[in-house]
Amino acid sequence: MSSLMDAVRAGRTAEAVSLLDGMTDAERRACFPELKALRKELRADQWTSQARRAYPALHAAGTACQTGAAGVASWLAASDMRWWPASPGVLIDLLGDRSPGWLGDVVHRLAERPVSSRVPYELMAGLVRLSGCPVPTTEAYVHGWVEHVGHVWQRGDTVLDRLRKDPHLGRLAAALFETNDIGGRLAWTAAEGPDSWTESLARLTVEGVLDRKATVDACLARLLRGGPAADHRVFLRMLKAFALTRDEELEHAADWLALASDAASVVAAHAQSVLASLALDGELTARQLAEMSGAVLFRTEKKLVRAQLVLLGKVIARDASTADELLPAVAQAFGHEDSDVQERALKLVERHVRKAGTAEVREELAMAAGQLIPTLRTRAAQCLGAAPVGAEPVTYEEVLPPAPEPVRLPPAPESATELTEEIGALLATDGDVTAFERALDGLVRHAYRDRDTLLQALEPVVAGRWWDRRDPQHGFSADDHFTRNHGLINAAHALEFLLATLRGKLLTATLHKALRRWTNTTGCGHSPLSQAFEARIWEIAYRIRTEPLPFLLSTPTWGTGLLEPDELVARLDEYRRLGARVSEADFAQALLRVRRGDRAAAEAAAARAVALGTPEGTRLAQWLASGAPAMPTFRRRTAENRILVESAEVAELQGDFPPAFRPLGRPVTVYRDRWHCYHWSDGMRQHWLALLPEQRELVAVRMLSDFSAVAVHDTRGDAAVLPLLAESGGEAGEAVHLSVAYGLGARHPEDRLAAVDALLVLAARGQLDGERMGADLGQLVRLGAVKPSRLVESMRTAAATGANATLWGMLRHTVPVLLADLTTGGAAAPARGLADLLAVAAECAERTGAREEIPHLARTAERRGSSRLVTQARRLHSALAEGVAA
Repeated sequence: MSSLMDAVRAGRTAEAVSLLDGMTDAERRACFPELKALRKELRADQWTSQARRAYPALHAAGTACQTGAAGVASWLAASDMRWWPASPGVLIDLLGDRSPGWLGDVVHRLAERPVSSRVPYELMAGLVRLSGCPVPTTEAYVHGWVEHVGHVWQRGDTVLDRLRKDPHLGRLAAALFETNDIGGRLAWTAAEGPDSWTESLARLTVEGVLDRKATVDACLARLLRGGPAADHRVFLRMLKAFALTRDEELEHAADWLALASDAASVVAAHAQSVLASLALDGELTARQLAEMSGAVLFRTEKKLVRAQLVLLGKVIARDASTADELLPAVAQAFGHEDSDVQERALKLVERHVRKAGTAEVREELAMAAGQLIPTLRTRAAQCLGAAPVGAEPVTYEEVLPPAPEPVRLPPAPESATELTEEIGALLATDGDVTAFERALDGLVRHAYRDRDTLLQALEPVVAGRWWDRRDPQHGFSADDHFTRNHGLINAAHALEFLLATLRGKLLTATLHKALRRWTNTTGCGHSPLSQAFEARIWEIAYRIRTEPLPFLLSTPTWGTGLLEPDELVARLDEYRRLGARVSEADFAQALLRVRRGDRAAAEAAAARAVALGTPEGTRLAQWLASGAPAMPTFRRRTAENRILVESAEVAELQGDFPPAFRPLGRPVTVYRDRWHCYHWSDGMRQHWLALLPEQRELVAVRMLSDFSAVAVHDTRGDAAVLPLLAESGGEAGEAVHLSVAYGLGARHPEDRLAAVDALLVLAARGQLDGERMGADLGQLVRLGAVKPSRLVESMRTAAATGANATLWGMLRHTVPVLLADLTTGGAAAPARGLADLLAVAAECAERTGAREEIPHLARTAERRGSSRLVTQARRLHSALAEGVAA
């Protein structure tokens, strides 16, 4: 036994296998406990040279010394053995003397493991050969089989050669079409020739090695099922390689119809081409073609819709008797969101309407024409007898979401246990402003009331934190970790810092020293925001250690960070009663949060504050009496292809505020501040907004570069805070509007959706300046900062909510900026994107009944040709001239 363990520890796999071959089953089982102990020992630090040397021999020995199939399978596929396993040949040799039934059980257990377990295919295939069991068809086995067959370079043969020799080809080929995410592995091999899966399987169906009908059916079924794009491409290429005969195509007519209706675009296009060929050869009935059209014409892919209209026109032209069946199908495109599609459909109806054999068909077409845009509806009235557009405009009613109601902060948790549960959740998720501020106030209150009970309740939360261990494995202490240059990177990090302080893991001298470091005036544009946030947290930590606060003065009343003046006066009164010393940073934050916009409430609270007779009461009274928050002077600057904003100094944030808070009111410059910084946590932005809940412009101007990056540099997630910016208080000026404008042109859909939400919130609160936003969007598109196609997607999303008047109020100022370059020969926006933007503007104008003249629009509409840009310009010009609401 000791000889075996010596060989395993030394990594002498061959010697260990030799020793195991000479043992009885009982002797092997007796070795297993020591092998388990060694595994536990190695797992504690499996990256040492000793562990790497021992693992292959341990993997082999542990496999041989167990008799249960479940135990052996678990050992073979264990994650800690995965990095330095024994070779499949050694493992197969060790298991070769077991019964076939037992081996079959092991291999099926291994095959049931997820693909991520990376069980070697060679091991599973070898056990299948030894046991003679049915080959598994699980994802892990099929993925391994595909990879093994595809590695033709190892033996110099081809995929086709290997497949011909495989005794389990039929079963595994059938499983191939049922296996998830297999397309990427199939695509690893060459795209064409004998080394491709598509050509090989097609050839084998021709040779009769594979059942052709079953294989074709399976391929179509896989395409119908959908899946990742890689699967679509590979299985469509495979289907094309089968080169179906006309009879085979006819046999699957129902499948082609389903694929054309619901499959991915590339697959639907192929199905559409097959059906078109059948229809033009008279192999498809008019009813089947109409059924197909009903689905295809409502797809968003314009190429598919246009192709379907062309097909319908060809069929009707060849056989006039199909008009009664197919013209109503064409009319379904009258309701398409794209006006070009509507016009194509109307032209087709106009061309063939005389072939309609019954009055009922004409009546059906006339009713469908009501879905057309107004200009096309007028044309339809002339050829179909549809009701003309009414002379009197229809009253339009704007639909905007209700303005969000502020959420009041609940009181801090009463029990330490409840507080601990909330802190645990915040450490895992970072939480929002409401949850963080509530937990922060709760920590301060419970540390003041009963520190020991709080520490006891926090035990489950801090257990396992690296900074709470007696001998941290990291190369730096908690003092180093929390005071390094990057500071507190997010709210969860701030809570963790306070917990470490409560547990006594930071020196008091470290906390005291940190309080005096907030004098740095350089850094990135975010530094003033992060400094103010961190200074308050550090001062709370220092007071927890030296002179606990009874509660926080700066805990907001509302989730936006706003603090009601009456509450702050009441808190200062309680401080006076308790004889507690006010924390400088906490009071400064309270002043920045207190509501001053409501002048009646502010002046009443100021009178009560003076009556307190304390320095803080007097300071609060002066602050409340000073009037609404002052706003600095802003100036626009163009940096490369971006528009940014600079701000002047805010004097009221300088004099009596602590050093860490004064930078909030210092000037913001585009060219002096460093915009590349370490503030990478998206979750911090909502807490920055809560610093100045009545002065969001001061926060937005410092985050504007981040918001511009979602459009200019295609970053992700920076725009998520825009709805909170819109819900915040204070003036919505240049910085706020530009922030939302950049978000509307963001690269990623989730950022655009957040910007649309912010736009609608501003509109619902009556704070959206449509002229400013529209002009900003026009200038950003001109500079190339915002791509027209992305802006169009955002506009369509907003229009779908019913905010057409809001959008028209913006686009009426965006369109002239872009058309000016087009009509004067300047650097115009891309024609395709501009045409789509004009289409959205036209739809909003039609729905709202707008009637006015837009600069440069008439000249664009008068241009020659029938390009989409000119067509949409004419549509918008006509809508504004008629002023008819849709």
